Amino acid sequence: MAPPTPRQAVPIDLKKKPWEQPLPLHNRWHPEIPPVTHVKAGELIRVEMVDWTGGAIQDDDSATDVKFIDLSTVHYLSGPIRVEDKDGIPAMPGDLLAVEICNLGPLPGDEWGYTATFDRENGGGFLTDHFPCATKAIWYFEGIYAYSPHIPGVRFPGLTHPGIIGTAPSMELLNIWNQRERKVEENGHKSLKLCEVLHTRPLANLPSTKGCHLGKIKKGTAEWEKIAIEAARTIPGRENGGNCDIKNLSRGSKIYLPVFVEGANLSTGDMHFSQGDGEVSFCGAIEMSGFLELKCEIIRGGMKEYLTPMGPTLLHVNPIFEIGPVEPRFSEWLVFEGISVDESGRQHFLDASVAYKRAVLNAIDYLSKFGYSKEQIYLLLSCCPCEGRISGIVDSPNAVATLAIPTSIFDQDIRPKAGKVPVGPRLVRKPDVLRCSYDGNLPTTKNPAALMALYALWMNNSDVKDKLQLLA
Repeated sequence: MAPPTPRQAVPIDLKKKPWEQPLPLHNRWHPEIPPVTHVKAGELIRVEMVDWTGGAIQDDDSATDVKFIDLSTVHYLSGPIRVEDKDGIPAMPGDLLAVEICNLGPLPGDEWGYTATFDRENGGGFLTDHFPCATKAIWYFEGIYAYSPHIPGVRFPGLTHPGIIGTAPSMELLNIWNQRERKVEENGHKSLKLCEVLHTRPLANLPSTKGCHLGKIKKGTAEWEKIAIEAARTIPGRENGGNCDIKNLSRGSKIYLPVFVEGANLSTGDMHFSQGDGEVSFCGAIEMSGFLELKCEIIRGGMKEYLTPMGPTLLHVNPIFEIGPVEPRFSEWLVFEGISVDESGRQHFLDASVAYKRAVLNAIDYLSKFGYSKEQIYLLLSCCPCEGRISGIVDSPNAVATLAIPTSIFDQDIRPKAGKVPVGPRLVRKPDVLRCSYDGNLPTTKNPAALMALYALWMNNSDVKDKLQLLA
């Protein structure tokens, strides 16, 4: 007998707000957010989801929606979903929940997405000291391929995946999260040297009632007030999985999530058509609405059996996953290297984040030689299927990171050529990404060596004027 059609466990109406959905969405982690539905182990279900902003970003010709977005409201998640075995016994704390992704994609009639950078004063990003303006690029889907009118000359297949998939924390684990993240927020500027290089977003996003949505729990009630001041933001990945933004969690993959509460209370959202390793622009995948078709298996006692705690309690564990068999196939890559020396020339000790920042900056500067603005390349490297690696973490004092870019996604040859600069138009390709002005006054990072090199080239090539002005 043929298997049944997936049961629609969580439907989405794109004409309605997240809190107006038939099964209301939530944007916080808390053990007392009630499940909106329940499923049996082995049952094939369909879970639909809005984009991570709940429709705040539009398919239009402006980036003002990105500049002024209310980030207290994200991410909107579908669920929680209570999982029971075939005898009706729920998943219990200490179990593992094996979630198999059978199929996924954009919602019919909504086959588009976006990549963006936030304004430095409202969200920032990995390279916010170089790119302080809010920008946006719209992508359209043709089957498995994506293209953007704002980044011309590029087309690639997506490795579609949910950015967020996780189980609910127990109250004990939630308290651990809030305590340790509060310490980072209070003391991090004194102890984390990376902040001096990236000088970016808040060090942690602590619980806040602003923008909080708790699914079935009615706003304004005593229950809502109690939970809202405790519930964890969905911004980082944690022991429960959550916002890990792992691009390989696509068709055929299986995620083994720790269970901390009765029923597991599985939630998912933040669907991506494609993403590069690191999602470096922060709003950096091709964000979209979408669906997941999945089934769950309960592995009784699996946390103790398979996960070794790395911390002071038995709750300090992390999920594991299997990569699915379906991926885009690329045979040629151009790889950029970075070391843990920042733009001022200052040495950092085995700092992989600084090294990866350098690798990304090197790639942006190089690819901008082919007629692109640096903003175009920044957004592209955040959402195309590029591969990031920590290539060396042992040879003091330099960590080494690499960023590999598939060359076939471009309509021109981007490899270096002997005896001449790379072939390609010497003017910025039009149209550019949608862009707002930056109205703040935080310091931005310049690259003096690049300016000097362009000035030297300018002396022999008048076509460089536009590029010099863009960097100035």
